[in-house]
Amino acid sequence: MSSVPGLLGVYLNDHHAGSVAGVELARRIAKQNSGNEYGREMSEIAEEIEQDREDLVRIMDRLAVRRKRLRLGAAWVGEKIGRLKPNGRLLGYSPLSRLIELEGLVIGITGKRALWRSLEQLDGAELPIDQARIGELIARAESQRERVERLRLRAASEVLLQD
Repeated sequence: MSSVPGLLGVYLNDHHAGSVAGVELARRIAKQNSGNEYGREMSEIAEEIEQDREDLVRIMDRLAVRRKRLRLGAAWVGEKIGRLKPNGRLLGYSPLSRLIELEGLVIGITGKRALWRSLEQLDGAELPIDQARIGELIARAESQRERVERLRLRAASEVLLQD
């Protein structure tokens, strides 16, 4: 195996940091909506997103890419700070929170799909990347994006005409 290009390591670390924030956001949406359809669907999606993060870690390990802990910490803190946005209520979760968080998750899943598609382009390189697994990850990201987008559109129709 040839050595991993430095920019590939940076790229994977950036996506790994994003995956930490994505897992936290998906779990938060599931928790804040426990007991309703949003929560049930998001619990399943949050589990899948966690599995995707684990797949990324395995790829990084196979490529001997060191994980940058500072980036991971910054992503975790950034996700927590993102919760401090105005949502139409002084305290607590609101239907607008749900909509904004679902929009953020759609963006994150779209970025994750871009990661998998980029790794798909490395087919033929002398790197230990399981292209069959990458294909499965692309399909799962597409499924996640479609499911979250359906929830997002539903949330939009429920909240945007409220006073």
